[in-house]
This record gives sequence, structure tokens and C-alpha cells, in this order.
Amino acid sequence: MLEINKLQKKYENFELNCSMKVEKGYITALVGENGAGKSTTFKALLGLIKPDGGEITIFGKKPLELTAKDRAKMGIVLTDSGFSGYLKVKDIIPVMESLYTEFEKSRFLDLCNKLDIPLNKSIKEFSTGMKAKLKVLCALTHKAKFLLLDEPTAGLDVMARESILNLFREYMEEDGERTILISSHISSDLEGLCDDIYMIHEGRIIFHEDTDVLLNQYGLLKVDEKQFEELDKRYLLKKRKEHYGYACLTKEKQYYIENYPDIVVEKGTVDELIAMMIGGNEL
Repeated sequence: MLEINKLQKKYENFELNCSMKVEKGYITALVGENGAGKSTTFKALLGLIKPDGGEITIFGKKPLELTAKDRAKMGIVLTDSGFSGYLKVKDIIPVMESLYTEFEKSRFLDLCNKLDIPLNKSIKEFSTGMKAKLKVLCALTHKAKFLLLDEPTAGLDVMARESILNLFREYMEEDGERTILISSHISSDLEGLCDDIYMIHEGRIIFHEDTDVLLNQYGLLKVDEKQFEELDKRYLLKKRKEHYGYACLTKEKQYYIENYPDIVVEKGTVDELIAMMIGGNEL
């Protein structure tokens, strides 16, 4: 669905150099700290900024080759975009109808009701969370084949985030060829949603893994100095000094459970992985 090959964008204090793929029928996550390059990547692949190098293909085409029909198949949420605050939601409906021949007005209205989005209130009076919900609803209600979602749950509380994530699950269940690329700094939201995860740091992809593999095979060992010295370190990826000794990231969690019954082995999470990949040291 999407392939990015050595995408480059240079700013004074930042350089993006990114390669990744999004397979058809997958939900792929792009995670990383604020400023890591997530939004720059989204803007480049949508043609909102001009790359300095590399290649992007969407639906097998370069961005400039995409037709209006191709673009109508994309549902987009960007962190720093939105509607004029002077509009009301009811004013957006004719705009959506003119942009998308397959705009689902009845579904849009049902979802506004479900998510407590008022139709007759100016958007400038909306909370940050309400604005975030509205952008998601517009992306979801024109039968898009490919959702590109940059921080779609930013500003939402836990319950609101879960309701939005459930909408993404329902969207995928309706059509096996639908695809999502989603970025977020709330990594825990993505563990139960995504098929695979890319991690970006300082403009570069530093990690890619299937989510099931990450959650089932990765682990965090917590060992004291003596235990660390005695560990088989062949399967350790990163280590970090702690007050008790060391935290160690491994992709072979079961090996250490079976061979070192006295050490603490915790299940890997996306948050722990990010912390270790960025803050840990090579062995």
C-alpha cells in the first residue's frame, strides 16, 4: 500500500532519512518521541513538504501520479490541521459531499451522536478532544481504503481514545484490504491495535517488528551486578544501568526464563522497548 525508500528531508537541526513499508490489510504503527520525525514523514508522503531525496509510492504510484480518485481513497488525520473555527459541524457535511462521492452522511451523523459531537456549535468552541474526534470521523466516513493517521488520539482521555481505537478496528473488519498507518506517542494504545511497529528516533528508523513477536518474545531482564556477570549475553540487545544492577532487553525472553529461574523477566512492552532502544547501551 505504501513504500518509503530512503526518504530525506533536511532542516537546520534535524535530518530525516527514513525507509519503511505498509502492507495491504495491515495496521502499521510509527512510534517515537515528539520531534523524532513522525509528522515530517507524514507531510512528505502527502506532498505537503518537498523531500530532499528518496522515493515514495502509494497504491504503487508516486505522489504526483495520484489521481483525484486515488486521493479520495485516503483518509487523513494530521496533528496540525483542522477546520476553520468559525464553521459548525453541519457546515462540514456539504464540503465532505463535494469532496467525496462516497461520503456516508448517515454514518457521519450517527458517529457524531455516538461521540457527543454537536452539529450546531462552532468548532472554535470545541475542546481539543472534540476537534480530534471530528478529524477522525471525517477520515472514516468516505469508504477510504487507506487511513494515514498522525497522532489521531492526541488530547483524548482514556475512554475517548478507546472509543476511537474501536472505530479503527471496526473499519478494518469491514474490508480485508483496508490499511492504516498510524503514529502516536501513546505507545500503549497501539499494542492491541497494530500488526507491526516501526520506531523512529532522530529521523531514522531504528527498529521494526511484528507486534505479536514484540509482545511474546521480547522481555526485560532485571538483574543485580552478580547476575549480570553470569548471564549468557548472546541474546541481549541493550542494557541500562539501574540502582539494583542492570535492565537488559532481549528478544529471547523464554531462553532466560528457562535457564535463569532466579532472575526477574518482565514481558516486553512498546514503552519499555522505546526506553531501552533510545536510552540503553549496546553490549
